[in-house]
Amino acid sequence: MFKIFFLAFLIVPLAELYVLIQLGSVFGAMTTIGLCLFTAALGAYLLKLQGIETIKRVQNQVNNGKMPATELIGGFILLISGFLLLTPGFMTDIAGFLCLVPVLRIQIATGLLSRLITQRGNVPEETVIIEGEFWDEKNQRIRHIDDMNEK
Repeated sequence: MFKIFFLAFLIVPLAELYVLIQLGSVFGAMTTIGLCLFTAALGAYLLKLQGIETIKRVQNQVNNGKMPATELIGGFILLISGFLLLTPGFMTDIAGFLCLVPVLRIQIATGLLSRLITQRGNVPEETVIIEGEFWDEKNQRIRHIDDMNEK
């Protein structure tokens, strides 16, 4: 995993520099810089709109008594999108804008959620996991419980 991150942190900036140099030689340095600033500003504005909508959906899900898992993962994807959009370069901007598309973001979030669920699926079916907290009268404090009971 470390090798993948190392390669990503090495290759992505070099590829971004290559694209910026190529675009700068075609359109000129000032136009390229202006395009970078424009995509960052547009991305920040769209990110703000999408973030507000995501917060509203999370609140609606919570108010309806549902777990907003997909929306929360979508919010995390928006966070990554914001990072990508504020990073100078056009390749990261394209990835960031793709993360802003609601349909793609929901598909990514649903895929990640189903993957997380299947990875946690190694618990035997007859096992019931109870997690919670309770007030311990003897010690006068809140205690946490993570107890596994069989049916």
